[in-house]
Amino acid sequence: MGESGVSGLLARLVGPARSVWAKHDRDGGGWLPLWRHLEDCAAVAGLLWDGWVPASVRGSIAGVLPGGEADARALVVWLAGVHDIGKATPAFACQVDELAEVMRDQGLEMRSAAAMGPDRRLAPHGLAGQVLLGEWLEERHGWAAGRTGQFTVAVGGHHGVPPEHGQIKALFEREELLRTPGPGGRVWRGVQGELLDACADRFGVGERLESWGAVRLPQPVQVLLTAVVIVSDWIASNPDLFPYFPDAASCSEEDRLAAAWRGLDLPEPWRAEEPPAGVRELFAARFDLPAGARVRPVQEAAVELAREMDCAGLMVIEAPIGEGKTEAALAVAEVFAARAGAGGVFFALPTMATGNAMFPRLLDWLKQLPGVRGERHSVHLAHSKAALNEDFVDLMARGGRVAAVGVDEAADASGREADGRRRAGADLVAHAWLRGRKKAMLASFVAGTIDQLLFAGLKSRHLALRHLAVAGKVVVIDEAHAYDTYMSVYLDRVLSWLGAYRVPVVVLSATLPAGRRRELLAAYAGSAPEPAAGELPADEAEPDACAYPLLTAVAPGGAPVVRRPQASGRETAVEVERLDDGLEVLADRLEAELADGGCALVVRNTVRRVLETARMLRDRFGDSDVTVAHSAFVDVDRAEKDADLLRRFGPPGKASGRPGRRHIVVASQVAEQSLDVDFDLLVSDLCPVDLLLQRMGRLHRHQRGDGQCERPQRLRQARCLLTGTDWTAEVPTPVRGSLAVYGRYPLLRSAAVLLPHLHSRAGSPVRLPADISTLVQGAYGAAPVGPPGWKAAVEEARLQFEEYRGDQAERAAVFRLGDVGRAGRPLFGWVAAGVGDADDSRTGRSQVRDSRESLEVVVVQRPSDGSLTTLPWLKPDRRGRRRGGLELPQDQVPTTLAARTAASCGLRLPLQFSYAETMDRAIAELEHLYLPAWQGKNSPWLADQLILALDEDCQTQLAGFSLHYSPLNGLEVTRERE
Repeated sequence: MGESGVSGLLARLVGPARSVWAKHDRDGGGWLPLWRHLEDCAAVAGLLWDGWVPASVRGSIAGVLPGGEADARALVVWLAGVHDIGKATPAFACQVDELAEVMRDQGLEMRSAAAMGPDRRLAPHGLAGQVLLGEWLEERHGWAAGRTGQFTVAVGGHHGVPPEHGQIKALFEREELLRTPGPGGRVWRGVQGELLDACADRFGVGERLESWGAVRLPQPVQVLLTAVVIVSDWIASNPDLFPYFPDAASCSEEDRLAAAWRGLDLPEPWRAEEPPAGVRELFAARFDLPAGARVRPVQEAAVELAREMDCAGLMVIEAPIGEGKTEAALAVAEVFAARAGAGGVFFALPTMATGNAMFPRLLDWLKQLPGVRGERHSVHLAHSKAALNEDFVDLMARGGRVAAVGVDEAADASGREADGRRRAGADLVAHAWLRGRKKAMLASFVAGTIDQLLFAGLKSRHLALRHLAVAGKVVVIDEAHAYDTYMSVYLDRVLSWLGAYRVPVVVLSATLPAGRRRELLAAYAGSAPEPAAGELPADEAEPDACAYPLLTAVAPGGAPVVRRPQASGRETAVEVERLDDGLEVLADRLEAELADGGCALVVRNTVRRVLETARMLRDRFGDSDVTVAHSAFVDVDRAEKDADLLRRFGPPGKASGRPGRRHIVVASQVAEQSLDVDFDLLVSDLCPVDLLLQRMGRLHRHQRGDGQCERPQRLRQARCLLTGTDWTAEVPTPVRGSLAVYGRYPLLRSAAVLLPHLHSRAGSPVRLPADISTLVQGAYGAAPVGPPGWKAAVEEARLQFEEYRGDQAERAAVFRLGDVGRAGRPLFGWVAAGVGDADDSRTGRSQVRDSRESLEVVVVQRPSDGSLTTLPWLKPDRRGRRRGGLELPQDQVPTTLAARTAASCGLRLPLQFSYAETMDRAIAELEHLYLPAWQGKNSPWLADQLILALDEDCQTQLAGFSLHYSPLNGLEVTRERE
């Protein structure tokens, strides 16, 4: 305690140092002295460390410091406490004249901001702080110059981008930006040293600095330190939580901090407990197994393998559809989390639709989870349209509102509600502060698209926050076979960082090519891709080479181990038959096959083929017997379409509306993933064999009576009719749309490995799951396949495919994060030449997916009177409120219900609108309907959206194309006639 009533950092400072300012409110005139903000930030860091940072993250930092956990906490608090020391420089302090004048009165001379000019930008306060702290460590504590950067980069990078070497060099050459030349420079130097001395004393690190000077911080630890400093600064910079002077000047430090922490009310991380020893007991407790139900062998083996590992690591689970991979992954995640100290789970899925489908399953699991049940934890659905998901909206309502931090992100001007309304009890909540594109992944439990994980491998601003978000979780990656070379470049780099953080990872797939499996394991373990113990190269013909189901696990730096559990016992034999590609041929065959009823699934590789096929089949069988499913529906119709398919074609006992007569579903690839639907007959375009096996998983998926006796008699044998190619040619010739989607080489190898199974007297059925791995390893291996007459065509296709993959990898590497550097090497330039901000917008997703930038629009209707309404056929929401035909006033902000309903009718325009000239023309035409009342913060649902208005017949013209939309067929696009 210094002066009467003065304590903490202030008591350790004298006049000039007390006058340095850190925050200023231009509107209200309030301000905050630097000492107060540094104290606030350090206190927040301590509270975050004690009650929010997961044990695994704390352990990563503590493990490299001589004093362990105590050192780690002290280091985090100290770095947060000095993070803004760069504001004690002329380059920063000159910005507000009245506050600068107070400092001048204390002897801190400086030029005005106008006199300093653009050169001031060479000394952003983060970089200036990094330089000042480095000088102080060298001069006051004898640190070697090469050892300071690994610590000081947390200060330099606290605004999201660690400085680059060129920036550091440029600032060293302009010392007048750090200290005014002449006698005043000594005052500046004295104040800077006084502040740093006071912080070292106040935050208890003075006696630790000597031992820390010998430490070599691993780069992952530098990232985590930077991220915790960023989060601490964002919270401490929120004027709603930490009010400005002069109003708050009389509040005691204790009261100020207690009120802020109470107002923030962050949920604590999950503290996982070791689950029950018995696997059946575990599954019964978490997944409501019915009486007498058995845990499947894959599930039991996965949990046992997780427990046998020396430490939590990466596990790849390859098993057919219906084996309960999702439940196995969650059970393994619980084991891994208890062993690693993870504070949550991130479940990554390939699409928004699969993310939406997984979210309620994640919530159901959480409600049964010890350490979560009866506690309050944060949950998030991480994709760009999460706010339209009703399960997530319910959680947001429980999470209340907390004003957003306003330094690096836009502030939520609405503030927070009264405590009684905002505070939630023991529950799962979508916490208000843990929302937004940069903070959402920091929630404890997250389901979202794979993009959110791949962004951790993209050089972008505030990348450290994305790393902190995953470093404290168990990461589950679903449908790993669905990611192409471009995405795999990012995924492999992310896995290398996850391995360095020792983050437990579970990878799920129906099956993976052996080479791809080895690449995933090697990326995580940090070693060259070698076959696992007990695994043989895919091209060797020994029986074990294609073992299936298959579990493969590896610890960071370790060697892979393999387990080969049995399948659950049920086998489906699928007869595969060529079918000539022609609409009349298809209709005739379906008419014969469905003569006694039955449900057929026809999967086409493009939306155009879906619509052409559906049009023909409706002409033959009538509208009521044909359903269409593809990606070109507005969001709310797409969700309703998925729900309808589950209602009619889902599992026995759950589906209530299975047609009693003939019915045909014509679908695109949306039928491949995460829909538990069951059909009597499958017709599929030729596609890569792993995807064809996924489609076959929708055929006879469930048992319907003894010997499938509840199916029509001629459909009791599972059959797949393979079309979409000219089978009469010397080498099969896939249709043009399939070639555009998949490429010729994967299609020819798929056809080649299927040849022995194609229906003939000598052909044999595909036995699921027994043949799955054999087919996939054969299709994706390097050994020759197919008849001799195909050799030249396959080789030509291979060369084209390898060139394409090489181009994908090269383009992906442009913005890919570098590999983990050696310990002690500072993160300088870590995200140099990056993409700036990365988020889950269409532009952000295109950075980690090899896809053309697409146009997304909100679809509304414009009747003949010129008004705008929501689409007329929309069903009421969960609360029974009408959504169809709601008025959308053009001169004022629509009601929340109307605006949210309109936003739920988002639609991604097809490939025709992705070419630059057409896209520019389309945007120009769409911008004719610009409604100022819908823009800005008063209409968050519709601001910045492109509006596509359909006429009363649900038609319009756009960029030379005619568009027609219906809830029956979705979007149909044709080129306007010349």
